[in-house]
Amino acid sequence: MRRRFDKQLYSNRREGSLPQLIVAQNEQMQSRYVVQKVLELREEGVPLDTIAVLFRSSFLSFDLEIELSRADIPFQKFGGFKFIETAHVKDMIAYLRVLENPRDMVAWHRILLLVDGVGPRTSEKILDDIAHRRVSQSGSDYWPEYGAYPEGARELFDLLKSLVPFRKNPAEIASRVLTFYRPTLKGKYDDYHKRMKDLEMFGQIASRYDDVPAMLTDLALEPPNESVSDVASPGPEREFLVLSTIHSAKGLEWHSVFVIYALDGRFPSLRAVDDPDELEEERRLMYVACTRAKENLFITYPMNIYDRESGLILTKPSRFLEGLNDKLLEPWVVNEE
Repeated sequence: MRRRFDKQLYSNRREGSLPQLIVAQNEQMQSRYVVQKVLELREEGVPLDTIAVLFRSSFLSFDLEIELSRADIPFQKFGGFKFIETAHVKDMIAYLRVLENPRDMVAWHRILLLVDGVGPRTSEKILDDIAHRRVSQSGSDYWPEYGAYPEGARELFDLLKSLVPFRKNPAEIASRVLTFYRPTLKGKYDDYHKRMKDLEMFGQIASRYDDVPAMLTDLALEPPNESVSDVASPGPEREFLVLSTIHSAKGLEWHSVFVIYALDGRFPSLRAVDDPDELEEERRLMYVACTRAKENLFITYPMNIYDRESGLILTKPSRFLEGLNDKLLEPWVVNEE
């Protein structure tokens, strides 16, 4: 029989603002809200390094990282790699770079080495053929001459040729590349399912763009920052916004804290809802996240998020927020202006 010990929580503070629950129309609006609020806090004199954005899993910060880079807000990420640092995301970007610029030999080399039967020497031979235009790169004859290349290389060229009509549709390109790349990802990494979540987020980010160049430009933005696996001081010379998994935030506090993706199916995760022990651990993580804030607490979640693994559309706030009325949480809704 499971037992829960009752707790009487209290605060000895006599004044202060209520925590806010922000409902965003979509993931991008959630990210834009956080960026705007961080800028407002900074204007009010709150140092960046006293502000933290917390999340259940590392991939949940990817969308926000793009918006922070666009706003030139420096950040450090704790408990996981930044979006553009992960090897599998770099692979996906390389496919797009080759499609946009067939003379990008660095990107070519990266995706060629992912092909079975292609090693450094074969890659060098193919790159030499491309550089000397022995392989056609124009119009309907886009890379049709395969010579004596391995079968996998010919399949790669067929993929690239099939993507040409969708150059104004990054979401469709990302979907087709992911389908092609999935067997490689599965064979290369033991944590395949975790990395697939990252690439699903990549596809969602791609869906907001109208062409590949604009997407590649935003992905190339790199404000001064770094990613580390544990919390360390960023140093006195420059302030950095803190992005952190909740596990890495234990024992720490910040002036203002954002808890993002407080969405049922994301926090708690879908994998945890059917396991009582895992669900209780998720509940404890929510408690940890919310008690990291000393002055301001902002809890956010986007609506209508499609989860590819389950086929479900996630729309409800975290079940851990059930029963909290407007005397405990101040509700807000963020929409497109």
